Amino acid sequence: MRHARHPDAYDREVGLRVRTLRLSRRLSQNDLGQSLGITFQQIQKYENGANRIGAGRLQRIAEIFEVPVAALFGASRREGRAGVDPFEGLRTPGAVQLLEAYGRIGDRVIRRAFLRFAEQVAVTAQRTSRR
Repeated sequence: MRHARHPDAYDREVGLRVRTLRLSRRLSQNDLGQSLGITFQQIQKYENGANRIGAGRLQRIAEIFEVPVAALFGASRREGRAGVDPFEGLRTPGAVQLLEAYGRIGDRVIRRAFLRFAEQVAVTAQRTSRR
């Protein structure tokens, strides 16, 4: 039996959502930590799922990001394929910035071409890494 105070997959998901929101707002871990009155190291621990975030602090984080607390809890386990977390890829450095850049491409044809290019690069990189 797991000890109730240890973080679990839900805590890691909440941490990932905090990280995603922080990066989308272009805040550093230090910036968010200062807003909360804690260190950037504590923010790192939250985002990596090493530490649980208490209810009061979750409320304050939601207020800082101007989102409902529910936005910090995802339904990703119930969406898509079983066992696949669609937010997992956002942990990759540069992923949020890439997503934001993609969202700024107004032309649908260019957006589709960019997506096909990115998918092809990913397939090529996977093949290369298996060698």
